[in-house]
Amino acid sequence: MTKKKRLKMPSAFTILFILITLIAICTWFIPAGKYDVNSAGKIVAGTYHHVKGNSQGLWDILMAPVLGMVGDKKTEGAISVSLFILMIGGFLGVVNRTKALDAGISSIVKKYQGREKFLIPILMFLFALGGTTYGMGEETIAFYPLLIPVMMACGFDTLTAVAIGIVGSQIGCLASTVNPFATGVASQSLGISPGDGLFPRLILFVLTVAAGIIYVYRYAEKVQKDPKKSLTYNRREADIEEFEINQMTKSQLELDKKQKRVLIVFALSFVFMIIGLIPWTSINPHFTFFEQFTQKLNHTPVLNLILGHNIVPLGQWYFSEITTLFLFMSIVIMFVYGMKEEDFVNAFLTGMGDFISVAMIVATARGLQIVMNNGLITGTILHWGEQTLHGLSQSIFIILTFIFYILMSFLIPSTSGLAAATMNIIGPLAQFAHVSTSLVVTAFQAGSGWVNLVTPTSGIVMGALAIAHINVTIWWKWIAKLMLILFVIIAVFLGLVAIF
Repeated sequence: MTKKKRLKMPSAFTILFILITLIAICTWFIPAGKYDVNSAGKIVAGTYHHVKGNSQGLWDILMAPVLGMVGDKKTEGAISVSLFILMIGGFLGVVNRTKALDAGISSIVKKYQGREKFLIPILMFLFALGGTTYGMGEETIAFYPLLIPVMMACGFDTLTAVAIGIVGSQIGCLASTVNPFATGVASQSLGISPGDGLFPRLILFVLTVAAGIIYVYRYAEKVQKDPKKSLTYNRREADIEEFEINQMTKSQLELDKKQKRVLIVFALSFVFMIIGLIPWTSINPHFTFFEQFTQKLNHTPVLNLILGHNIVPLGQWYFSEITTLFLFMSIVIMFVYGMKEEDFVNAFLTGMGDFISVAMIVATARGLQIVMNNGLITGTILHWGEQTLHGLSQSIFIILTFIFYILMSFLIPSTSGLAAATMNIIGPLAQFAHVSTSLVVTAFQAGSGWVNLVTPTSGIVMGALAIAHINVTIWWKWIAKLMLILFVIIAVFLGLVAIF
């Protein structure tokens, strides 16, 4: 009797190409249109008009991943994010060559034996802080190669590890407090301070982060008691072998001095990354220590010649700076460990090779936005939302605004891009509905963050799942209940705040 073949889900690349194709087909049927923009490049409300269509064809579909990587005149490419991912791979390749992580993970498992689940709320809260302060997203990809072995060695699974990073950081973004890429851009577009509405957003942060931690914790507890309850159980043996879990958990080797130094450099790399990305002056305009310190470096004779004149202050870093940081720290580890030049280069290139598929997934995901913008349907979809939200009551208006941003976030994954494109339209509508414009910012952030937990157009989700070898449909199955819980919490919260 022949066994029936199980239906195998398509890869992340196939799913993304299907979505790109569907959007391209939509450009043939959705009327093309756009808004006028002012001198600052912002959309002017009430200026939507139809334009000649620019339907996307087969060539445009095939070009989408290419332009998704390098960008075009309308959309920024993912090259900086993809290069960062490759550099992280090289950095981890060098670290792994020293076996410092293996020994370190082994010691963590032994230290927290019997208390492993306490790692989950601690780590998720830290990721949520990164999301709420500076919009931590793609940066989480750097942590998964470490999180996965730790969580599996503690008796959990790859899904738990991915959930800690994605759910933690994106719920933080969902309830952004001072995130310059969400709160900052949206507030600036409306002409209000990023501090307006801060207290309600803190309440939303506590509610949603608590819900996320409880959800992940309960799943992890279930898997630890019975590994067969894991949604990724069919890959468990392969994951144990690939991430060398048995070797880590059985290892009785103590960290030697060189490995301890490597782990110190490893930890400092992420500390500097986080400090460099947090917008200190946006949080507190009087905190200018890093700017002043960098200015002194740039004007110190001899030292400025050695270091260069283009050092960017901590707090103003972006992907170019953190990519350079991991390249530099890779070299530091080579000297700290006493690694031969040939071993260093081989380890670095091997590590980069392991992350090529992740880097390409991020670029392919960006290709969807390329097709949509070039097909001139972004403005039309935005106009439909403008018409739907006009003239509604306070609570209904803000809840539908939240839903509107959910729909728009599927099509425009860039948080700052979505804010810049829509706030000039939704803001005036909110005033007519007697809804605080700061609450519109909260609804926008909540909708965007909610979508970024599941959308296959996001490099954050698809990149993490690619590292963990988890199919996106498994992720959707696991997170479905949490999405519903978060939706209800956000909708009730927005409705109550609009009234009171």
